[in-house]
Amino acid sequence: MKAVYLKPFLLVAVIILVDQIIKTWVRTHMDFNSEIHFLGRYGMLRYTENNGMAFGWEIGGEAGKLTLTLFRIAAVACIGYGLVYLIQHKYHRGLILCVALIFAGALGNIIDSTFYGLIYQHGSIFEGRVVDMFYFPLVKGSYPSWFPVWHGQYFEFFEPIFNLADAAISVGVILILIYQKRYFKHEVPEISNPNSEVVED
Repeated sequence: MKAVYLKPFLLVAVIILVDQIIKTWVRTHMDFNSEIHFLGRYGMLRYTENNGMAFGWEIGGEAGKLTLTLFRIAAVACIGYGLVYLIQHKYHRGLILCVALIFAGALGNIIDSTFYGLIYQHGSIFEGRVVDMFYFPLVKGSYPSWFPVWHGQYFEFFEPIFNLADAAISVGVILILIYQKRYFKHEVPEISNPNSEVVED
């Protein structure tokens, strides 16, 4: 396999492996909602789980969870196909690596929701919960009284708790948005001037 094919899938494999190692360690060494601080009160591991999407967002109920899991599987299949397509058609390497990040993140969370119910909860397939742990409450406070709509309400940045898979998806999407002109740049073929005269010898 050529290096251009190997690098994106090697990146996918590394992200999934590290993501699952971290999640397994958190599950087996931390109590639910417990915390381990590594940046004081500004950065910590907090063991949480969710049924839904990235950063703890959810779709309620078992039907919602099953729908979301099946949607994830279909989405990952499409992303994987797209990754292969980009590689085969020699798109910008930066774009390929960004799509690889998104693919790895989506697949990492699918492993949780598909198999963790069987492994940890003695349930059935698709009943697992996604493990989140990274929490960075950098700024906490209340909106001032003059602030529109949310005046006086508590706010926190950054509030969502996430995992490595979520981070990989976010980084991939953000980089594509930032460098989209570079990634999707196409050379415009030169068009000959129809009014130019052909000079013959």
